[in-house]
Amino acid sequence: MSIDVFEVMHNCRAIRYLKPDPVPDELIKKILDAAIRAPSGSNRQSWHFLVIKDAATRKMIQERYKQAFDVYAQMTSSTPPREGVSQATMDRVRASAEHLANHMHEAPVLLMPLLVNEQGRLRGEGTLQSLARKSIYSSIYPAVQNILLACRALGLGACLTTLHLMYEEEIAKVLGFPENVESMCLIPIGWPAAKFGPVKRVAVEEVSSVDRFGRHW
Repeated sequence: MSIDVFEVMHNCRAIRYLKPDPVPDELIKKILDAAIRAPSGSNRQSWHFLVIKDAATRKMIQERYKQAFDVYAQMTSSTPPREGVSQATMDRVRASAEHLANHMHEAPVLLMPLLVNEQGRLRGEGTLQSLARKSIYSSIYPAVQNILLACRALGLGACLTTLHLMYEEEIAKVLGFPENVESMCLIPIGWPAAKFGPVKRVAVEEVSSVDRFGRHW
């Protein structure tokens, strides 16, 4: 059964409650095939996708992730929701985020999109380095979005997170990354233990302008 692309986008909710049931390899390969259809700067396709299924490796990542989450949760505990988002909604998001931190290793697949920098890892904050960094980073996130949409179209739960990057160097060493390879994010994937549903956002008019910033529609 096919799903309209707009229906997929409007119902691509972050699913942080996942069942431990295995996900067939053919579905993961289909998701990755969707990922590589994304645009990339100069068509360099400087990406690599690490599929993590080993239980011990998933547990190692979960432990580091939980440590990072505890720091993040403490830092943001008093942050109020943005205007237009209810406190009840934020409480649900925080509860689901905590669940993910405690149970990430139970997801059957952790998918880690990687960036392969052909000229070596980007360092420094000069003008050209900043431009290069933003340009090359923008070449991975369209693929990430394709992954999330493909998961939703296949009935799989997934969410995008980056907290593991607090322990980026340690994780990179364990996973055997070369010097020019960076983890960009982490996507737990599994059969959903929570309901899909419409993604609630503030109105378009509140986050868009015409011709000049602040000139509303």
